[in-house]
Amino acid sequence: MNISVSELIVRYLERLGIDHIFGMPGAHVLPIYDRLHDSGIKSVLVKHEQGAAFMAGGYARVAHRPGACITTAGPGATNLITGIANAYAERLPVLAITGETSTYIFGKGGLQESSGEGGAIDQGALFASITRYHKLIERTDYLGQVLNQATHALLGREPGPVLLSIPYNVQKEMVDDSVLDSVHFPSRSTTHHTTPTAELTDLLRTAHTPVIIAGYGCIQAGGRDVVAAFAERFNIPVTTSLKAKGVVAEGTALSLGCLGVTSNGDAYRYLVDHADLLVFLGASFNERTSYLWDAKLLAGKKIAQVDCDATQLGRVFQPDVAICGDIRAVMEDVFATLEADATPPKARALLDSHQASAAQPAGDDSANQAFRLMQAFYNQLAHRFPHNALVFDDNIVFAQSYFDVSDHNHYFPNSGISSLGHAIPAAIGARCFAPDSPTFAILGDGGFQMCCMEMMTAVNYGIPLNVVVINNGTMSLIRKNQFQLYGERYIDCDFVNPDFGLLAQSFGVQHHRIETEAELDALFVRADLTGAINLIEILLDKHAFPRYLSAR
Repeated sequence: MNISVSELIVRYLERLGIDHIFGMPGAHVLPIYDRLHDSGIKSVLVKHEQGAAFMAGGYARVAHRPGACITTAGPGATNLITGIANAYAERLPVLAITGETSTYIFGKGGLQESSGEGGAIDQGALFASITRYHKLIERTDYLGQVLNQATHALLGREPGPVLLSIPYNVQKEMVDDSVLDSVHFPSRSTTHHTTPTAELTDLLRTAHTPVIIAGYGCIQAGGRDVVAAFAERFNIPVTTSLKAKGVVAEGTALSLGCLGVTSNGDAYRYLVDHADLLVFLGASFNERTSYLWDAKLLAGKKIAQVDCDATQLGRVFQPDVAICGDIRAVMEDVFATLEADATPPKARALLDSHQASAAQPAGDDSANQAFRLMQAFYNQLAHRFPHNALVFDDNIVFAQSYFDVSDHNHYFPNSGISSLGHAIPAAIGARCFAPDSPTFAILGDGGFQMCCMEMMTAVNYGIPLNVVVINNGTMSLIRKNQFQLYGERYIDCDFVNPDFGLLAQSFGVQHHRIETEAELDALFVRADLTGAINLIEILLDKHAFPRYLSAR
């Protein structure tokens, strides 16, 4: 049966399991929007196309399946770039669909043309380095192969964003619907490890004080429960990268917390002082996690690395044992072997001593005193929402030290390319997939003003959301660096904020201004943090700085 290309694209989206698409219509993409009208896919109108890309990314992070966004040609497409670049850095399967001028006016100066012809901007060149696959579809005779390539890039072993740009006239052409039958939809099957695990098993058997360094790869592999059970059975402590917080419930005996330059340093001290074996599970050991690749973290230790991506093995350090494969399958194999050998658990004396020492109050720590309100906020968040919460955090500095993420919660730091203006739209996209999960978007007042308009997207669609704004009237990271490294020569870091209460009123959402711990207590007791839209303003002193150095 003949159907239009626009109808075929919508059916393709449905085959991918996409039930929400985020975007903004324009003349060049209206044929696809028209077919969305009667489909089972809910379209979400955003306030800025960058928000659409971030929403699709937030959806993909929570759903573990493709998210989608759609815009018109020209500025609609170029406004996607930051969000698509973030998805590329995060390896998120995000499908971006854009319109384009009709092929018969390519090179003639059509409105918003981005074909690359006749001096028009070349949209493909703009997206070439931030997508796994991109294609300007000028004809229909190879449409099946294009969709095959797109599907492989979205669902393959190395997922990432895909851009399909479809000219207006091509969207209206007719094709046989059997084109979809030629598109292969690969299953996300387990990647079996190709390297024997005996060497890793031997290292674990003979080590006295091994430590697991769990990265986001553990979560992607669905290995949280296996790693937690393994750690519990053999008394092996676990520290995580920022993106992997909660692989083992933080605040429990075997959790060393988060490893990283903005953390409280507990995990760093244990690794340097006590560990004799480090087992990296899906952790890339990037700048933040590695304390700028501090050699003391690895010195004098055996190192094992497990990752499904062979390019990660040995990329920044030389492991004694490297295994390319699925983390869950590898750890299940190692677990079974050690169990069969009746391997005893490791001694706990050093770990217990370290944990007891770390739990002691730090005394009159002026830095901690300055951030007591943030510490209290994260303590309350962990206590009141121990299950099923979605936390998107653009700030990360306070959460790394103060937020104990349970093994039933989901923490999504703004990693990727660390772009401001990410948390609110990403949280909206996530909540579309998980409508019953309490959702928090945490960000500074500078980042808030880059994306606050998307709160109206939440209002328009009745999407419950808690937006937590850290209000100190400055770009905190810039001010801190200018204080620490540039002789307090402050420039372009301070600003005047709007009245957040009036702003919330204009949005039609609840406003909560937090200056004391008593007001914080009242917020968590009285406010509807599960079914309403809230703008929560936490006041901080702009002159208080975390002690870490973030620039070299």
